Amino acid sequence: MIDSDCNSLWRASSPAAPELTSLSSDMVVDVAIVGAGFTGLSAALHLAKKGFSVVVLEAQEVGFGGSGRNVGLANAGLWLEPDELDKQLGLEDGKRLYDALSVAPDTVFSLIDEYQIECEATRHGTLHAGVGKAGLAQLQRRCDQLQQRGAPVQLLGMSDAQTRIGSEKFCGALFDPRAGTIQPLAYARGLAHAALKEGATIFEYSPVTSIVPEQDSWKLDTEKGSVSAEKVVLATNAYCEFGVQEQARKFVPIFYSQLATKPLTEKELERVLPNKEGCWDTCTVMSSFRLDQQGRLIFGGMGGTGQRLTNWATQRVHELFPTLSNLEWDYCWTGKIAYSEDHLPHCQQLQRGLFSVAGYSGRGIGPGTVMGKELAHWFAGDIESLSAPTSVLRDTPLRELKRVFYEVGAKAYHLGQSKHLLT
Repeated sequence: MIDSDCNSLWRASSPAAPELTSLSSDMVVDVAIVGAGFTGLSAALHLAKKGFSVVVLEAQEVGFGGSGRNVGLANAGLWLEPDELDKQLGLEDGKRLYDALSVAPDTVFSLIDEYQIECEATRHGTLHAGVGKAGLAQLQRRCDQLQQRGAPVQLLGMSDAQTRIGSEKFCGALFDPRAGTIQPLAYARGLAHAALKEGATIFEYSPVTSIVPEQDSWKLDTEKGSVSAEKVVLATNAYCEFGVQEQARKFVPIFYSQLATKPLTEKELERVLPNKEGCWDTCTVMSSFRLDQQGRLIFGGMGGTGQRLTNWATQRVHELFPTLSNLEWDYCWTGKIAYSEDHLPHCQQLQRGLFSVAGYSGRGIGPGTVMGKELAHWFAGDIESLSAPTSVLRDTPLRELKRVFYEVGAKAYHLGQSKHLLT
């Protein structure tokens, strides 16, 4: 499985990243952050605004991991239905996490406005598209639970959903006006520019080789330099490939791939997602689809890239949108998602002053931005606790078996069941 974005639309269409160097000396700061994705960059930005000295160490380049490879849906909330969230965390803790993430799109889009981040920000909501009776029942449950908590969501009937999506293959859709779409790599690069503006320091191509305690601080070594810091934040999520690799055992890595077409014609754009909402469906092997601001259709599904996925995507899009007769894929890329056992993000304090934030389970834009901001406020003493669970996670049982199960299942789905995807 090649974890590559060499043919990524996001890389091809993103504004330039800041010009950065690798670490080549020894430094002492208040906070060191490992990973320049949404969480790490948001934490660096808000810590710098609070007056902390902060360094970000990135093994590759800004947005290299899931932050620069994802679908670009800036959603509110979590994958879990709200009632299930309360069961897992209890009513008080469940409400605190729900409340924090229900306004996550506000946090994202306010940062985009404040720092004038050019990332194709489009806040027209999202559509969770229902497939079959089971899918519609799921959407009805979600709608009821969200509305009970004051969310301005709306369950669309078959006719309205088909018109909004531009496909006759769905039986309904849950519309959430709080959400929107962004160009995710452009957003990550914009956060990096903003963090630098506020006084943070970011180093690329500076993989951490070890993290060791030193009296009241931590020392992070790289090939050419080191950083000593009172607090360390590990913000690598599914891309945990350095000195504390045991963190990777807490989550199951799952590949998710996307393809992008040539820009659609004006006539096609009048029919397909005319309001430019982002969409994903209720299928067990989920797929997503959206448009960028150039009118390209971006279609995604679980699993790695390859001819099998391309063939399935082509057939699926023809089933969804039969009017798109001349379908051509210009881009194809993949990335990893860190699935936690409970589908919740976690901020673990592994040892005094050593923290790890991960487990967004495929929904990282809003939660990653919020978690980074919360960490800054927590370190500054502005809040007493984080909204995410802070208990130390055990290793995921049968992690490798589960990873293989998801991977093989996705391949089998794409290969053998594409003709029955929407039945």
